Amino acid sequence: MSNKENIIVLFFEEKLSIIEIADKLNITKQYVSKIVRKDIRYIEERENRKLKNKEKQKKRVKNYIYNKRRNERQERLNAIVEMQHIQASCELSGRNTINNRAYRNWNSSIYVYNNSKKEYQIKEELKNKTSYAIPKKISWNI
Repeated sequence: MSNKENIIVLFFEEKLSIIEIADKLNITKQYVSKIVRKDIRYIEERENRKLKNKEKQKKRVKNYIYNKRRNERQERLNAIVEMQHIQASCELSGRNTINNRAYRNWNSSIYVYNNSKKEYQIKEELKNKTSYAIPKKISWNI
């Protein structure tokens, strides 16, 4: 098969782009374009590809909007949870900040009592995973 026949087959039957055909056959894009435009099916094929690209673009826009709205919803939920946390802290401590004992009572699952030191310590597996703002030791003289 000649280059011209290969170009026609690749463009109209395999639906490759002009750039892909040029790279595959190692010829210039201009030559591929010239051969393709001479074919009588070119105008119809160009319109079909335009319609397909419009549909693809509609889907991309729809997905973009969906993902953007989903992210906005998640950000709002995160803000609500943060506000609930602040409110719970205020309610537990009665002040703007929560004291260590109130925090330990509120979040007791991360602490273990060390009887010899008479203090609560953060569990060993959580030491490197917690924020610096979380108390690592809480004295508890009973």
